Amino acid sequence: MRVAIDTGGTFTDCVYLAGGQLQVLKIFSTPGDPSLAVLDALAQIGAGSSLDVRHGTTVGTNTMLERKGARVAFVTTAGFEDTIAIGRQTRSRLYDWFAPLPICLVPRELRFGVPERVSAEGEILHAPTEEALEALVNAVRVSGAEAVAISLLFSFANPETERRVEAVLRALDIPISTSHRILPEFREYERASTTVVNAYLAPRMQTYLLHLEQRVTTEHAGGRVDVMQSSGGIISARIAAQEPVRTVLSGPAGGVIGACQMARWAGFERIIGFDMGGTSTDVFLADAATGGAQRTSESVVAGVPVSVPMLDIHTAGAGGGSIARFDAGGMLRVGPESAGSEPGPICFGRGTMPTVTDANLLLGRLDAESFLGGGVHLDWQRTEQILREQKGPLATVEEFASGILRVVETQMEKAIRVISVERGHDPRQFTLVAFGGGGPLHACSLARTLRIPRVLVPAMPGALSAVGILLADAVRDYSRTVMLPGDAMESIGDSFAEMEQRGVAEFTAEGLQGVVLRTVDVRYRRQGYELNVPFDTQSPAETIAAFHRLHRQRYGFCDAQKPVEIVNLRLRMVAAGESYSPAHREPVPGDGKAACYAEREVFFDGKFIPSRLYRRDGLVPGDTIHGPAMITEYTSATVLPPDCRAQVDGLGNLVITFTQESA
Repeated sequence: MRVAIDTGGTFTDCVYLAGGQLQVLKIFSTPGDPSLAVLDALAQIGAGSSLDVRHGTTVGTNTMLERKGARVAFVTTAGFEDTIAIGRQTRSRLYDWFAPLPICLVPRELRFGVPERVSAEGEILHAPTEEALEALVNAVRVSGAEAVAISLLFSFANPETERRVEAVLRALDIPISTSHRILPEFREYERASTTVVNAYLAPRMQTYLLHLEQRVTTEHAGGRVDVMQSSGGIISARIAAQEPVRTVLSGPAGGVIGACQMARWAGFERIIGFDMGGTSTDVFLADAATGGAQRTSESVVAGVPVSVPMLDIHTAGAGGGSIARFDAGGMLRVGPESAGSEPGPICFGRGTMPTVTDANLLLGRLDAESFLGGGVHLDWQRTEQILREQKGPLATVEEFASGILRVVETQMEKAIRVISVERGHDPRQFTLVAFGGGGPLHACSLARTLRIPRVLVPAMPGALSAVGILLADAVRDYSRTVMLPGDAMESIGDSFAEMEQRGVAEFTAEGLQGVVLRTVDVRYRRQGYELNVPFDTQSPAETIAAFHRLHRQRYGFCDAQKPVEIVNLRLRMVAAGESYSPAHREPVPGDGKAACYAEREVFFDGKFIPSRLYRRDGLVPGDTIHGPAMITEYTSATVLPPDCRAQVDGLGNLVITFTQESA
C-alpha cells in the first residue's frame, strides 16, 4: 500500500489509493513532533504491512525559518574562512544603507582554515600535513560543534584533500557534510552555503526521519519511508537524512507535481499554480511546451543561498492562519506570523488573534457546519466577538474582515506577478490552478485582478500536495563542473557516462530502474551566469542551437557567432511513479440543483448577497453553477463571485470562467 502524507503548518494531509480511487484524510498537525500526526493518519486509514509511506515534510523548512538548526563548524581553505559571511557583493536593496548583512549560519568562532591549496584544474599544489589535520580535529572538538561542513576551494575539481579532512574529522562522531558530495560545482560561496545548510539541518532531520522510519517499520512490518525532494522527485529516507538540504521545499514541491498532473489530465498546458495553505502561499509557473514546471539551481531559502536543484517556487507569508494586526501607524497588516494549528484561528476555539480564516468565516465564505466534512465545528459567535473587539479604527467588523482579505490578496497577487509578469510571461495566456485549503477561496478574486481568464480547481484541492507526492517519480540529481569550450560538446559523453554509472548503482541499491535525462549549463564566454538546456546525444551541435534560442527568449537577443562555454553537466535519474488514471465521465448538461443544500448571505463587493451553497460531491460532470455561490467539500471551499460560473468537467474538476460582461 502506497500512502502519501504531507505535513503542513496547520493540517497533515494523507492520500492513498483504495479500490482504484484516491482517498483523503485530513488531520491537525502536531508541530512539537510531526511524526505523531503521520502515525495517527496511518492508524486512522488502517494501513497494514508492506507499506510505502511517501512523506512531504516541513521539518527542514521550519528549522531554517526558526533558526533552530545545529551548531555548525565550517572548514575551508586557510585564508578563506570568512567567505561564508562575506557572500556576494550584489545587494537586493542597492541604495539602502541600512540593509542588514547577509545571513550567516556560522559564527566567526566556528570557522576553521586548513593549510591546503588545489588549482582550478584540480592539481594539488599544497597538501595539509598530519599535524595540521590533528590540530583541526582538536579545534573543532573543543568548539562544541554539533555538525561539520567541509568546503575547500576547488574541491569540485579534485576532492582528494576534502576526503582526507573528512576522514580525520570522523573521529568526532558528529554529522559531516562535504561539498564534493553535496554540490560538486564552482562558485565557492554558493557551494559553501549549500553545504553549511546541509550540516545545519542534518542532526534534526536525521533524528526525525530515522525515528519516523523506525516507528513505521515497527508498527507496519515490511514498511518503508521515502521523502519528497525540493526538485519534485522521491528519495529514500536514508538519503534524505544524509542530504536534508534537498528537502527544504518538500511539501510545496508535491503541490507543483500534483497541479501539473491534474492540469495535464484536464487539457491545460500553461498554468500558474496557486497553493494557499495555513501558513503560506506558494506560486509557480509551468508550461508543458517548455518542459513543464520550471526548475532552478539558484534559490534562497530563509535568506540563505541553496544551490541544489529545486522547483522554482515563490513563497509569500500569506496563509489561512496569517495573523492580522494594526501597526504603530494604524495600518492593517496580515502575516507573515501565523496562528498555525496551535492555537490556530479564533474560529477553531483556542486562538485569540484574527486570521484570514476568521475573516472568511465572518463574511460567509466558509460553512461552519461542513468544515472538514463536519469534523471541525467553526465558532462563528466567538469569532465575531473577538474581531469586533480588535477592529481598531474601522467602523464595522465586516469592514475589518474584508480589509484582511484585501491585504492578503494583494500579497498573493504580488507573488504571482513575480513568477509571471516580472519574468516576461503574460498571465492572460495561462490558467490559474488553485489548491490548498485556502486557494479556491481567493482564486476568482486574484484571477479577475490579474486578468487570468480561467481558474481550475482540481478534485481534492486541499490535499493536492499529497496527491503530487503519491504520484511523483523517484529522482536523483547529479552535477559536475567542467568548464569546457563549446566545441568540446562532442566529447562530454564520457563525463556523462561516469555520472550515469554512479546513478545506476545508487538506483539499483534502492531496487529501482530508471531513465537518464542529460542537460548542460551553457553561457557565452566571459558571461557571469549560464542557462540550462537539454543535451542532445544524437546531435550535440543542436544543444548549442537550443542555448541560443533560450538566450533570445530569456534576454531578447542572442549571438550565434559568439563562442560559448560549457559550465556544468547535469544528469537526472528518473524511475516512473505508480501508474494512475482518473475515471472520466461524459459530461451531461445540468444546473447542479441536486447538490444545493442551503442559501445564505455571502459578502461580495461591500455587501452581503444571497448565495447558494453546493456540496461538491453532489455535483456531476456537466453541471454549471453561476455565482454568487459557494461550493463546499471535505478539504476546501470554492467561492464564486457574482460574475463567475463554474462547470464540472469529465474528471470532476471545477473550470471557472468569467461572464462576458466582466471579461
